[in-house]
Amino acid sequence: MNQIVQSEKMKYGMAETEAFLRLSAVLILVLTACLVGFDSQTKYVVFFYRKATFRDLNALLLLVYVVSVAAGYNLLQVGKSSLSACFKPNLKVRTNIYLAWICFLLDQMAVYVTFGANSATFQASLLAVTGQEDFQWIKLCSKYTRFCFQIGGALTCGYAACIVMAFVSSISAFNLFRLYTPKQFLQLKTAG
Repeated sequence: MNQIVQSEKMKYGMAETEAFLRLSAVLILVLTACLVGFDSQTKYVVFFYRKATFRDLNALLLLVYVVSVAAGYNLLQVGKSSLSACFKPNLKVRTNIYLAWICFLLDQMAVYVTFGANSATFQASLLAVTGQEDFQWIKLCSKYTRFCFQIGGALTCGYAACIVMAFVSSISAFNLFRLYTPKQFLQLKTAG
């Protein structure tokens, strides 16, 4: 009986931790999208004014879309967790295992896609910082310094969100693989 009580406390603590991490990821992802999306700087360049925005670099536009979708996904997962905690449905083991697999795979996909978008944006931004003399691409960050610093802050937030989502994904993996018995490969635990 004592072991069952401890198991229920651990599940509740794990659910609280997952909800906290997901909400943290949502906040960091929204901050990333806002930092990139609202960043712009206007400078006078050779007889006219030129405005730098996130739409000038396709990787920045992609980053805004990806982090927005990832934030929405994590917010939906928080809602799903809250509803399942309130109603505590008695689902069959097969249904639980399917839901656990779907959540695990979607969590993994969210982390990898967000990390990939951040890395692509980092690479494109590095080109804006250093330039490329062979192609006659000038260093843009020497002209648009505030714009570049804000993008750098957004990339830092994006990588922090990836780390938080990796922790969420590990909790999702734990929730999935605790349904299997450790004695035989991919055999579900019995209900007894």
